[in-house]
Amino acid sequence: MFPLDSTWNISFAGCGFLGIYHIGVASCLQEQCPFLVHNARHIYGASAGALTASALVSGACLGEAGANIIDVAKDARKRFLGPMHPSFNLVKIMRSMLYRTLPPNAHHSATGRLGISLTRVTDGENVLVSHFNSKEELVQACVCSAYIPVYCGLIPPTLQGVRYVDGGISDNLPQYELKNTITVSPFSGESDICPRDRSTNMHELRFTNTSIQFTLTNLYRVSRALFPPDPQVMKAMCKQGYKDALHFLKKNGLLNHQGPHRPLIADGEEDDIIEDDDDEEHEERLVQNEIRPIEKESAVAPSESKSNSEDHIFDHLPPRLHKGRMDRNKIIHRINNTLYLRTVEQKNG
Repeated sequence: MFPLDSTWNISFAGCGFLGIYHIGVASCLQEQCPFLVHNARHIYGASAGALTASALVSGACLGEAGANIIDVAKDARKRFLGPMHPSFNLVKIMRSMLYRTLPPNAHHSATGRLGISLTRVTDGENVLVSHFNSKEELVQACVCSAYIPVYCGLIPPTLQGVRYVDGGISDNLPQYELKNTITVSPFSGESDICPRDRSTNMHELRFTNTSIQFTLTNLYRVSRALFPPDPQVMKAMCKQGYKDALHFLKKNGLLNHQGPHRPLIADGEEDDIIEDDDDEEHEERLVQNEIRPIEKESAVAPSESKSNSEDHIFDHLPPRLHKGRMDRNKIIHRINNTLYLRTVEQKNG
């Protein structure tokens, strides 16, 4: 059981384009257990995790944030070398995305509650920023936290006259050691909310406080952190985040907890959301198969036999996530149609 008689924090790990996983987690926490978010003393984030943390603290639309991530990934995949192509300005795109997504008063909501991990260029020390004088300063802090040297450019950005780079270099999971800090990572390991790969390998790597288990799927995830996967795989990762967060809530007795902001759930709906063990194992196999390296770039037609439980989990994402993803040119639907048509053309050709 999660101890609610004391304060708690939430910390999102840095993970590059796998930040779409965080969107799924944040959506689940916000919808299924909102008091856990609203009453968290601090919400921390490093690199891509800082982007989700900022959106969560400021009340930004997570649907739009998720759609933005897919848009950026889609744009990067069009280019040779992906995000490292000279014409792809990730910093400019990221800054524009943040200005568009975060509300005007985001810095007020974030000050004192949001903690963004930065790495100071001069000495390599970690700096945790939690005070923001303006929305522009908050956006710049996020840019600094996600700025990977060489990958994003050669001249590091500045915040209040000091140059910083990716916060994940010095602390990829801020304040993970604090009591009652809920840690979130898209890499299978020892984080509170993370994928649970089926592996007998007990070895793990600790990358600046982030636990990463040695599995083939994790190796694939690491490779896709900087070079985005297919949009369908990103969709699966978002669903995986939602499902893993549900598992955490159920395991800690928080799904039925009547918190001050607990949404009403109709009788029987909770049983539909939380699968039994067999359904969960079946869905995990489906999701893991989608993100295995052997399927990394293949274009396949949408499967009619996809698990109903898997689709049901995605159906329970908040309406704003669907609005952000579908209203803005119906991104996933159009991608599915495009992939399907290409496959049919190749077969007929």
